[in-house]
Amino acid sequence: MAEKIYNFGAGPAMLPEPVMQKIQQEWLDFQGMGVSVIEISHRSKEFIAVLDEAQSLFRELTGLPDNYRILFAHGGARMQFAALPLNFAERVSSRKCLYVESGNFAGLAAKEAKIFSDMDIIASSAATDFDRIPEVTADQIDQSAAYLHITSNNTIYGTRWNQFPETGNVPLIADMTSELLSRRIDYNQFGVVYAGLQKNLGPSGMAMVIIREDLLGYAAKQTPTLLNYTQCNKDNSLTNTTNTFAVYVIKLVLEWLKEQGGVAAIEKLNEQKAARLYQVIDGSDFYRGIAQAESRSIMNVSFKLASEELDAKFLQEADAAGLYALKGHRNVGGIRASIYNPMSMVGVEKLAKFMEEFQRKNG
Repeated sequence: MAEKIYNFGAGPAMLPEPVMQKIQQEWLDFQGMGVSVIEISHRSKEFIAVLDEAQSLFRELTGLPDNYRILFAHGGARMQFAALPLNFAERVSSRKCLYVESGNFAGLAAKEAKIFSDMDIIASSAATDFDRIPEVTADQIDQSAAYLHITSNNTIYGTRWNQFPETGNVPLIADMTSELLSRRIDYNQFGVVYAGLQKNLGPSGMAMVIIREDLLGYAAKQTPTLLNYTQCNKDNSLTNTTNTFAVYVIKLVLEWLKEQGGVAAIEKLNEQKAARLYQVIDGSDFYRGIAQAESRSIMNVSFKLASEELDAKFLQEADAAGLYALKGHRNVGGIRASIYNPMSMVGVEKLAKFMEEFQRKNG
């Protein structure tokens, strides 16, 4: 490449460069075996070691309590939209499952749950085009429900839960696809946390599911085997041939994160990256942030200019400057800078300076 490209794509997103270099180095010869990691059996001792190390590293980096299980599930986060009610709705006689609609994927999760449970949306920010996290109060949470589901970070709109709701005896389930490992959280607050890999963990097509042990064992009779968390846990995520390459990449990403100083260090850097871009957005009326300030994400910074024509010009010139994949989601339009863990401060600073110069020329 003549010039370094900075990838601000929302997902599949960039991987840390050292991880990609490691993959390249080991691609044809994994650990001296003379074969690639994608060629070895998912039940071989070499792959089991990769699987175990990925789980161990995640526990170390997050301080995950011992009573939580880590699963590697097929189908990414969207497959879990169906798996969740199938695995947990039967915990209560009413089969009631509560959802908060804070964006597109939160809505899709609720829609899927409606097929398999008595789904109830207890709060929504649809009326304000999902520009904020809706308020959830204790009286809205039916204590007889199987669980309450939230989407902790809304990729399209650039919002996140900065404070998680208190749910009493109702397990809190969070889709953390676009922010897992980007900030410290207390996993004791949650019954289940899950995330598609393609933001902060690895390639697309799989998900990590972290489940409190006491929630296992409630799968409905009609639950397909590969969606049954109890079976997946029993088989250590090897009920069938898993995506061995994806698990291998997860392990490398977790090793890289540990080298960066862990979750606390990356959280601090992520806050600095986001603050730099919001500084530019808030510095004038030229850029208009989509998310309300109290709900802003540090992973996805979404904004618009005065017209669609100006948005298009911004995107064209940014692409020419090596700032890749900044186009906003079709539901919103405008610009979206996804600044996941692997994005460097150098890349963010280049975008911020481009924004300032673009404003100078076009403001």
